[in-house]
Amino acid sequence: MTTPFPFTAVVGQDDLRLALLLNAVSPAVGGVLVRGEKGTAKSTAVRALSALLPAVAVVPGCRFSCDPASPDPECPDGPHEAGGGTERAARMVELPVGASEDRLVGALDIERALAEGVKAFEPGLLADAHRGILYVDEVNLLHDHLVDLLLDAAAMGASYVEREGVSVRHAAKFLLVGTMNPEEGELRPQLLDRFGLTVEVAASREPDQRVEVVRRRLAYDDDPAGFAAKWAEEEAAVRQRIVAARELLPQVRLGDAALRQIAATCAAFEVDGMRADIVMARTATALAAWAGRTDVLAEDVRQAALLALPHRRRRNPFDAPGLDEDKLDETLEQYSGDDGDEPDPDGPGGGGQPAPDSGPQGDGGEAARPEAGEGGQPQASGAGEQSAVRAAEPFRTKVLSVPGIGEGAAGRRSRARTEHGRTTGARRPRGTLTKLHLAATVQAAAPHQRARGRSGPGLVVRRDDLRQATREGREGNLVLFVVDASGSMAARQRMSAVKGAVLSLLLDAYQRRDKVGLVTFRGGSAEVALPPTSSVDAAAARLETLPTGGRTPLAAGLLKAHEVLRVERLRDPARRPLVVVVTDGRATGGPEPVLLASRAAGLFTAEGVASVVVDCESGPVRLGLAGRLAADLGGTAVTLDELRADAIAGLVKGIQGRRAA
Repeated sequence: MTTPFPFTAVVGQDDLRLALLLNAVSPAVGGVLVRGEKGTAKSTAVRALSALLPAVAVVPGCRFSCDPASPDPECPDGPHEAGGGTERAARMVELPVGASEDRLVGALDIERALAEGVKAFEPGLLADAHRGILYVDEVNLLHDHLVDLLLDAAAMGASYVEREGVSVRHAAKFLLVGTMNPEEGELRPQLLDRFGLTVEVAASREPDQRVEVVRRRLAYDDDPAGFAAKWAEEEAAVRQRIVAARELLPQVRLGDAALRQIAATCAAFEVDGMRADIVMARTATALAAWAGRTDVLAEDVRQAALLALPHRRRRNPFDAPGLDEDKLDETLEQYSGDDGDEPDPDGPGGGGQPAPDSGPQGDGGEAARPEAGEGGQPQASGAGEQSAVRAAEPFRTKVLSVPGIGEGAAGRRSRARTEHGRTTGARRPRGTLTKLHLAATVQAAAPHQRARGRSGPGLVVRRDDLRQATREGREGNLVLFVVDASGSMAARQRMSAVKGAVLSLLLDAYQRRDKVGLVTFRGGSAEVALPPTSSVDAAAARLETLPTGGRTPLAAGLLKAHEVLRVERLRDPARRPLVVVVTDGRATGGPEPVLLASRAAGLFTAEGVASVVVDCESGPVRLGLAGRLAADLGGTAVTLDELRADAIAGLVKGIQGRRAA
């Protein structure tokens, strides 16, 4: 067995270590989500924690780790008699990103269930992790339905497996830890909220600390057992402190003053729902127990807020995580008294007059906008080029999808054959049976009952009778944006509206679990501003700094997009692309630019690539060039107004209003 890196030997990462230890003291806190760049000891710290957890007593032979002092009365391996247990080390179970549903929750032997009426159940990873740690590396890449199952089990403390009327339930209480690199995509806000605490980690910029990290890692790699022995005393001390904090936890008092501070803090930061208040209360209590106290202090509430609130404030993937600590301190100071009096309405955060304007505006303020030149246009940052403009407000877009039925990664955009969704038919299973089609199985077995010697009411079922249900759901696609950033797009302040439209489509791609890429073209060439990625906030950041100006090399943009799709097809062949060209359709620069653009568009048509052209042309006189480009691409064209999901509803309301007048 490999000797894990000692938890106490991890250099720095104080918040990460504290969050893990608080969950070890009180699993009711709800787990930890660790966000950070690669190579920041996320996995090392999590794996090291399991060695610090106290040993657990289990019923001998029970595959579900029942506690002999209070065995689960519904345990599939039960019933168990109380007493007579054995001890084993707490487990750390790792859930691979590519795991199946059966691997996570367990599987029923459908053949034996039908033919013999026996509930033969093979436990999954949730059963293995009971009373231990369940670790999910790259949790943001885990399929949504697996994340839902995982978080439901964590919330209920039990796992349920139901197949065709046969059900099994077993206890599943574990410390849930997920790690992720935000550059590879975000978790949905509702899933973020299900993690109790979150921690942002980053590599230290202090040379001395980095030197110590390298020194300890090299020493561990040379002699893992010897290195662990040097830290054995510190490990034992932390282990004993965890045990002592667990014993003290029931005695910790959470007073009304601390509860008021918790409620006021959650209200001040406008977090959704009440889960944040509950998690903060449990975290503050665990902090007091970890410090050896029986009373929760304001410092515990402050630390609990820093761990429990940042990820709950995000409304969309473009919001930066974090907490305004000055605002936090002001709120705690307001509600620091224990007499329950209401705060002064004219004090900080009260309901009096707003504070005077203190300077330039932030998001949306006029002072944040680029200086306007003559005619209201942003001033040029160079010859023939204008500085980046702010995107207009995003809006809810129409659903753009890829025609046909795919087999790509699970998502929410285009039709696809998936493991989850509505049942559309049946087939013979290829490999392990995962979703039984009961009617088709019975139909396949029925003609052979006499030949198989059936004499009673039971159905004689053999393996070759079993039928797998085929299901149709939704897949995520590669949405490749090809954005015209030429000088014609800067006219009439059009680029702000264009960026707002692309930002809206990025939000839609985030919600539908797509990968996104960004190609821009202007001047004399095109460039890949962002290679295909699951991180839509990275695409939004590239879009924000996009300047405009110069000619319109439309053919170059299309050829660059075609090259991106060719490379990505080799990396992820099952994910179907959707090309979204955002342009007014003009093509200038070089010999025969219109003809070259038409030929480049024909490459997409020949390969059957789905495409949409967002027509950005404005003004009373329109040339219809974007529509011609859409025809060359074999796709469709929509205007910026038609892209809005409420465009038709708004038009109907306008007509009704005019009729009423």
